[in-house]
Amino acid sequence: MADKSSTDSSPKLGAFSVIALATGGMVGGGIYVALGVVVQASAQWAWLAFAIAGIVAVTSAHSYSRLSVHAGRSGGAFEFLEEMDREGLAGTLSWLLLAGYVLTIALYAYAFGQYVSHAFGGGGLMMRGLAVAAMVGLTGLNLLGLGKMTKVEIVIVIVNLVALVALGVSGLVNWEPSQLTAGIESKPISASLIGAAAIFVSYEGFQLLTYEYEEIKHAKTRFVPLLVGSAIAVVLIYIIVALGATMLMGADKTIASKDVSLAVAAKDAWGPLGLIVLTVAAAFATSAAINSTLFSSAKLAKRVAEDGELPSWFSKTNESGTPYAAIVGFGVLATTLAVTGSLSQLVEAASLVFLATFLTVNYICLRTIKSVWLVPLTGLIIGAVLGGLLVWRLASNAPISLSVVIVYAIAAYFVRPMILKRLT
Repeated sequence: MADKSSTDSSPKLGAFSVIALATGGMVGGGIYVALGVVVQASAQWAWLAFAIAGIVAVTSAHSYSRLSVHAGRSGGAFEFLEEMDREGLAGTLSWLLLAGYVLTIALYAYAFGQYVSHAFGGGGLMMRGLAVAAMVGLTGLNLLGLGKMTKVEIVIVIVNLVALVALGVSGLVNWEPSQLTAGIESKPISASLIGAAAIFVSYEGFQLLTYEYEEIKHAKTRFVPLLVGSAIAVVLIYIIVALGATMLMGADKTIASKDVSLAVAAKDAWGPLGLIVLTVAAAFATSAAINSTLFSSAKLAKRVAEDGELPSWFSKTNESGTPYAAIVGFGVLATTLAVTGSLSQLVEAASLVFLATFLTVNYICLRTIKSVWLVPLTGLIIGAVLGGLLVWRLASNAPISLSVVIVYAIAAYFVRPMILKRLT
């Protein structure tokens, strides 16, 4: 079913716009908060952790784009499962995916608050106030129908990528591998798998383009190479930043400042000006990521509600055509998580949800498009290994977060039909 909010007169997205929005969706906030978490888990192998997780991300981007072309319409994983007459599983996955988006929005708001507060020398109270202010402001923009600002997002993406690549290259130019283990113990190469398991939230943004499939020029021939190419480019950027930024400040400092590690690295590289540049880049990147993710998740919720897999009030829109109940509900939940959750818990819980989605979509592609079986199979095998490691890591370090995710997943499958029956 085509998205009811799109029209034939809507401007189509060209190749450059698709690449910018896909890369921006991934880099928009994830790397700003993920680097310290990965270095803590993988030490000198953090760059390899990004590469391994990137393999699953690239195979998933391939599966998403192939299935979008096969279906010929927008909708993402929810639409793919409905194509297989698995409406129940589609509803369950949509509930999980929407929870993942709420966690991701919370993570971006957390990052916004941390980076801006750090630049002004503020503490936890300022950080929380800034996170709330960002969420209130961007929720308001979405309610006014300004959730989709393609041209603004593209400008932000370009500035953000230039700043990050420049930072990474600054560290690589002064090549110093000893900095990758400075002040910490080195770890075996197997530690890269632990780090890789925790960072799928840094790769999830390409999914948002599958909800815009019908708005892309020549999507049938362009979508696969554009989405896959964007994912590969992001993997390379993450590797450059992981190596370069850590070499600039050392592993111990990266871990100690993991909430704002890239701002600290920029200050070490370029002085106070570097702190300003990265803070501005982080603020705009995370704001744009909040805005676009809130818009796309509300759009997905409306689509799912129209198929009866969410309460009908999720499909209600205001005068600007915005699904206001979804916007407000997701905004309130994300704000609450941003001011009460910890960085590692938000990163890893969201990563578990998105990894489960990646595995599902790779499995659907393996079943549906047999001519490209090797790509989704690769994603399934590596993703399954990383999923097991992530569950083990959460069970050891954050059992409450893992329990909440498991209980929510069980409820989404077994309790969801009863909830929907009572509300309809």
